[in-house]
Amino acid sequence: MQWLKGFLPVVASLLIGILGAILFSFINVPLPWLLGSIVAIAIASRFPKIPLRTPKMFSAPARAVLGITIGSAFNPTILHYLGEFVSSIVLILPFVLIITFCGMIYYWKWLKFDKMTAYFSSMPGGLLEMVTLAEATGANVYKVTMTQSVRLLCIVFTLPFIIQALSHVSLDGRVSITQPFLQSDPHDMFILTVCALVGWWGALKLKIPGGTMLGPMILGAVVYGSGIVHARPPNEIIKIIQLILGTTVGFVFVGVTCKEITKIFMQTLGYFVILAMISAVFVFIVSKMTDFPLISILLAFSPGGQSEMNLIAIIIAANLPYVALHHIVRMFLVMSVAPVFVKYLRPKEDR
Repeated sequence: MQWLKGFLPVVASLLIGILGAILFSFINVPLPWLLGSIVAIAIASRFPKIPLRTPKMFSAPARAVLGITIGSAFNPTILHYLGEFVSSIVLILPFVLIITFCGMIYYWKWLKFDKMTAYFSSMPGGLLEMVTLAEATGANVYKVTMTQSVRLLCIVFTLPFIIQALSHVSLDGRVSITQPFLQSDPHDMFILTVCALVGWWGALKLKIPGGTMLGPMILGAVVYGSGIVHARPPNEIIKIIQLILGTTVGFVFVGVTCKEITKIFMQTLGYFVILAMISAVFVFIVSKMTDFPLISILLAFSPGGQSEMNLIAIIIAANLPYVALHHIVRMFLVMSVAPVFVKYLRPKEDR
């Protein structure tokens, strides 16, 4: 019964996340299942007597299903315009380098972070990956965790409103994204479950960055592209994924005082403005160079977490392969570039 005692706080956290999602849905806030659960957990964590525990044990399965859903968009017709992606994807490298350089100057020169901490705080990579690298290189892990988390939150909370205003697409969570669970083909669901598990396991074995999502995405692309499977993960599952990701993100601020949270938000606001300006420039350039929809370009060049950005792309029916490939390339570039410059940032006596 010990496992049940430890699991009940996880259930309580998810139920609080659901309450937040229902409230946000009622007041028509975009992406209520994601944003509502983040806010609900952030508020509930202020009350120590409420037994809470992060549902991060479900994060990897949620990302695996998200990978399968992304893979469903890779049908054979994509091959006809895959070459057009290249003119946009090649801009990801300068995009990453400019963001990192400007962010590092901001954190190092303006906020007086040490060079290593400023470097990993400004890198537009995944939260987990940046924190892991920061820990291995002696950077201030707490500062990196907080600044990267707030960056993600700022993007996740502003982007849906911008997209809703530009596209006039409702993001209130009431529209079905895929087919309902009861209308899903059991045969297709079985194959997708196997693909998610095998893709997840294979990517972990190969130590692929972001493998929990990338592995299932590749297998998903294969089974959908070959016509073996037609049904996508059910609408209810997509909402559960939003709930899990949102509830997990909300736990970032557990144990952090309101004063410290306010300080971190104010510090990150300057970096967020830098991100917004750089992203806007690249979105403008790509929109003039290509014929891809503006919303798809905006999502492709939004330096948020790849799970969250792809999730938004799924919900608004953006060009999913276009958005997904850009974030995959960004992730691999960040993971490749980040260690390269570390030796130049270390003090001379430590090299």
